[in-house]
Amino acid sequence: MLELLRQPWPWYTSGAVIAFVMVLLLFFGKSFGFSANLRTICSACGAGKRVKFFDFDWRSQTWNLLFLVGAVIGGFISAEFLAGDAPLQISQATIQDLRELGISAPDDLQPEEIFGLQALFSVRGFLVLLLGGFAIGFGARYAGGCTSGHAISGLSNLQLPSLIAVIGFFIGGLITTFVLLPLIF
Repeated sequence: MLELLRQPWPWYTSGAVIAFVMVLLLFFGKSFGFSANLRTICSACGAGKRVKFFDFDWRSQTWNLLFLVGAVIGGFISAEFLAGDAPLQISQATIQDLRELGISAPDDLQPEEIFGLQALFSVRGFLVLLLGGFAIGFGARYAGGCTSGHAISGLSNLQLPSLIAVIGFFIGGLITTFVLLPLIF
């Protein structure tokens, strides 16, 4: 059984699992989105006493907090106990694109030039992570949810605002990839 879990699975496996989870959530009348957990955590810590946005019954979102904890624990178990010995496989086109930006192909999951400690303590690396984090946080709040909430939950509920948000996410990703990243690196 452990060998089955350690080998790479076909791409469609994750789609089937996501669809199954969405059917379960719809059945129980729940709406999925990870960014909602930040609001729930802030509310549970008492932020609702000072900020109206956080003043809601956070206990109704306990199931989503458990989903978050399960995702973190599942990621840890997967990385520590189920990772195979096969090296990371990246397409040659991606390796070439990274080289053009001055970034070497990653030996692990991410390039050291962007996510390593040395990059974090450089001015450019710190600003990239700070501004990127702000953009993600502000964007998720402004759009009324994160990419997972809109693209998975919102689209499965046939919500027009989610479709508009997902189109915006893709446009932003394309602009970042082809315009901003070459300017930054």
